Amino acid sequence: MSVEQSLLTEGGVARTSRLLRLGHSPHQIRRSIASGEASRPRRGWLALASADPELVLAALHGVVLSCVTQAARLGLWVLRHDELHVAAPRGRHVDLPGSARVHWHAPLIPRGPGLLADHLENTLDCVARCRPHDEALAVWDSALQQRLTDYPKLAALPLGPRARKLLLECTPFSDSGLESIFRTRLRWLRIPVRPQCWAHGRRVDFLIGDRLVVQIDGRDHVGRQRTDDNEHDAELRLRGYHVIRVGYEQVVHRWHEVEAMILEALARGLHLAR
Repeated sequence: MSVEQSLLTEGGVARTSRLLRLGHSPHQIRRSIASGEASRPRRGWLALASADPELVLAALHGVVLSCVTQAARLGLWVLRHDELHVAAPRGRHVDLPGSARVHWHAPLIPRGPGLLADHLENTLDCVARCRPHDEALAVWDSALQQRLTDYPKLAALPLGPRARKLLLECTPFSDSGLESIFRTRLRWLRIPVRPQCWAHGRRVDFLIGDRLVVQIDGRDHVGRQRTDDNEHDAELRLRGYHVIRVGYEQVVHRWHEVEAMILEALARGLHLAR
């Protein structure tokens, strides 16, 4: 196996010591660099020319990708973010370019010397410490929904207070982070807010009380799905339900308007069976 093939197996970036353990000689490593196939982002590291830029940056600065940056890399639902989030050992000087946030706390799962992208458990812990509760809950729900972890595994960890609170509230049944955010923001209501309820042949995102349906559209709500949803909304209205349909931008950036619509509907008794 060539140096380049070994690097590809290791994710595109690896410690030189790891390549040596895999049987590559210093001469082979130097030849790979001379050919332009690989480079040294930092002493002791080697990266393919085509390697993931975030992994190369992590190797260059001696940090680990974590929090919402790593959550997004793992395919978890996260709100749009511009900052790079990384973790570093306490006391290490880190000089990252541009906008970046460094997490210094001790990890739940020890990080090995060659780690550039954090473990899922550490990632969730960073999210719990860093992000607002509703946003963090969306990430935790997503991890459970995708079966990347489960309650017993998380409960066995030495979680902090914020992570413990998330563990009590998270669920594997949220179809999107928008539903997670919606659910936790209306937790204060004294009226049942039930997610993913069946109503006349299809699931609805939320049923508040007996008759108030709230549907939340993602950013890609188009085409046949939108047509089907509109038809189901009409059917629900004919059967005595009141339907409120909102989108990503409203839930994330104009929550006060969404909440006002729901409270007005409740004040008018639209959640009650007639």
